Amino acid sequence: MISIFRLKDIISIKDFEREDIEYILNEASKLENIAKSKEISTELKGKLLGLMFFEPSTRTKMSFETAMKRLNGECIGFENSGSSSVSKGESIADTAKMFEGYCDALVIRHELEGVSKFISDIVDIPVINAGDGAGQHPTQTLLDLYTIKNEIGSIDNLKIALIGDLKFGRTVHSLSNALTLFDNVKIYLVSPKELKMPQEILIDLNKTKVEYEEVDNIESIIDDVDVLYVTRIQKERFADVDDYQKIKGAYIINKKMLEGKDAIVMHPLPRIDEIDTDVDDTKYNKYFTQAANAVPIRMAILKTLIKNNPK
Repeated sequence: MISIFRLKDIISIKDFEREDIEYILNEASKLENIAKSKEISTELKGKLLGLMFFEPSTRTKMSFETAMKRLNGECIGFENSGSSSVSKGESIADTAKMFEGYCDALVIRHELEGVSKFISDIVDIPVINAGDGAGQHPTQTLLDLYTIKNEIGSIDNLKIALIGDLKFGRTVHSLSNALTLFDNVKIYLVSPKELKMPQEILIDLNKTKVEYEEVDNIESIIDDVDVLYVTRIQKERFADVDDYQKIKGAYIINKKMLEGKDAIVMHPLPRIDEIDTDVDDTKYNKYFTQAANAVPIRMAILKTLIKNNPK
């Protein structure tokens, strides 16, 4: 286990080595009791986290706020560009430089891919990408891996189906990249032809030892997988709503499909109709546990980056 985390910013999971991932997962496990309010921490007392959310968020924003407050730090920021001076014409760069003067770290969500990287190049405090368009969502991937490790015992030797919107789903893009760092992993890519995994992700996978297979039928692979990682079809990514309606509900996981299976069901949320509510009260449901795991993982990230990069 490495003694110090290498990265100053968390922009893309591609920047990680396996040791970096294992460091964060290990730190998160140490913070579980604090995350669950069983212990009190003053680890980040007096520190401020800046939240620049240009795109709507519930779980990501709230879990970063919770993580910071569990460590006795505070948060400032905004949750849409209309509530910031960007709406008056201020550049994102100027807004970020202003935050740099106030905060010890900065979390950014934006609808355009690459914005977090751009900001990380112009400020000296740690920058965390909380989702950029259809690009990357690295902290979601870390909590996904934490959930898999906790529930299954290991990420090595994993068989996982990524289901639904693989074209625009930044969570599955990041997760695919991360899984290449582990041993003997097989990924099933399950999607309608209109929402297949982008070619650049497949090119990345082809350069690694990970085995993958593109399929359009859940039933054909459900007996062979440890994890069903389900994503919603993202209406907001479609220019034409008719195109969305044609493939809405293409894959729906229900209790009957899962009976007798060993797989767990994960979902980055929000859920629309892709997992039937009859799965909620079964042993297969790990998506609410997954959401709760955001807190210890993001606590580990904030503690590590802020402690490693004092102002």
